[in-house]
Amino acid sequence: MKAYIKAFVLPSLFMVAIISQVTAQTRRTTTTNRTVKTTRTNTAKVETTKSSATKRIPNTRVTYKTPKRKVVSVRTLPNRTVITHRGQNYYYSNNKYYTQSRGRYIVIAPKVGFRVHVLPTQYTRVRFNTFNYYNAQGVFYVQVNNEYEVVDPEIGTIVYELPDDYEKVIIDGLTYYEYANILYEKVQINGARAYEVVGIIDMEYK
Repeated sequence: MKAYIKAFVLPSLFMVAIISQVTAQTRRTTTTNRTVKTTRTNTAKVETTKSSATKRIPNTRVTYKTPKRKVVSVRTLPNRTVITHRGQNYYYSNNKYYTQSRGRYIVIAPKVGFRVHVLPTQYTRVRFNTFNYYNAQGVFYVQVNNEYEVVDPEIGTIVYELPDDYEKVIIDGLTYYEYANILYEKVQINGARAYEVVGIIDMEYK
């Protein structure tokens, strides 16, 4: 009888113990792998959502809080300078750009690609990552050789003031600030109010 126990029962118990241990390890491994997969999936979703919400926004998703855009216009421009860009005349005066319509001059933000040899006065330097911007009245410039070119700022760029004629807009139920098709979100930095670039309105979207 003792010989039977040694020959058959003890090896069987040993095999059961090994199988149980392997099964437990397999369960732990499976659980760990599932946890990692879930974490990575959730992270990817967050990054994708953030990326799609903070780049180019179709103008069809944008609702302005006021039914009409703010229009700043004057009848005359003292000491104006005429600058032509892609067939369009810009009139520079009082640190602003204007376009002419029906005998009046209407404030306009120059388009991306617009270049000048001299920056508007009262500009501020804005640094973000490796970019050095010059911001004047809500328009961003970068230096290209001996000229300054209007560009869209990178997402995350911070400014501390917006032009007086900015607009409030709603996108997916959230309120943002818009000027020259640049979207800003109000933030707090070291207790001070600031505005962070979160997107660009794509006016060519159809």
